Amino acid sequence: MKPKLYIKTFCPWCKAAIAFFEREKVSVELQDVIANPSLYDEMKKLSGQDKTPTFVWKDFIVADFSVDEFLAALEKRPDVKEALFAKK
Repeated sequence: MKPKLYIKTFCPWCKAAIAFFEREKVSVELQDVIANPSLYDEMKKLSGQDKTPTFVWKDFIVADFSVDEFLAALEKRPDVKEALFAKK
C-alpha cells in the first residue's frame, strides 16, 4: 500500500512536503482535497481534522505538518521510518 499525502494545491506546506518526498525518493499518492471533495471527507475521517498536508500510511498518520514535524513524528516510529526510507 502506497502512502497517501492529502494536499491543497495552493498550500505552501504541501509544496514543501511534496518536494521533501521527491528528494527522499519516497513515493506517495497525492490526494488533492480541493479537486476531489470526497478525498477531503476521507482525510477528515482518517485524521480527525481538516488541514493539509496530511500523511497517511497504514496506522501512521501525521496531520497538518511541516517537514520538521513529520521528521519528529518519524523518530517516534522507527518501524515506519525504516519501511519508508529503506528503498533508498
